[in-house]
Amino acid sequence: MSSKGDDKIRDGKHVWRQPDGNPVSCVEKIKVLNQNLDEIRQLAQDALEDAILMGCDEAQIRAVLQSVIEDLQNPYRKDK
Repeated sequence: MSSKGDDKIRDGKHVWRQPDGNPVSCVEKIKVLNQNLDEIRQLAQDALEDAILMGCDEAQIRAVLQSVIEDLQNPYRKDK
């Protein structure tokens, strides 16, 4: 299994891992995962900026964004 320190490679992209800890090796899968992460990051950045411009507390919007991520459900989990 990997430690958190080796989950990024030199260009700043994540090393995506399978449940057994082995890296995902399919280039197309890695491309999709990185694009998804970039889109999520940009959407979250936009939401943060909008909230701050509308006078919201930065700490609160950050906490809300974190809770959104924490509340995501895995629809493929076998022990549902």
